[in-house]
Amino acid sequence: MPEAQSPTIALEQEGAKGRYIARIEGISEPAELTFSIVNDHMIIADHTGVPDAMRGLGVGKALVERLVEDSRRKEVRIVPLCPYVKAQSLKHPEWSDVIQS
Repeated sequence: MPEAQSPTIALEQEGAKGRYIARIEGISEPAELTFSIVNDHMIIADHTGVPDAMRGLGVGKALVERLVEDSRRKEVRIVPLCPYVKAQSLKHPEWSDVIQS
């Protein structure tokens, strides 16, 4: 297993769909968090996928944290349809300003 290191996270968006891609040097397969744009003020976090090689490195949480940061900046609310995003939101009440309950 690679040493723990911070992933590089990039945003890809096309139309009403988007995803955050996390990469770690030395691991070929990226992790992702996908979302759908409902309107200018709301998105749905659909899915978080982390390859086995990245499990336990905090990559999934880093993806959700980036989603929360960007949503705050854009004044967008997140509907946590993805079970992982939902679970993280319950552990972080400080995100309630952007998580749609």
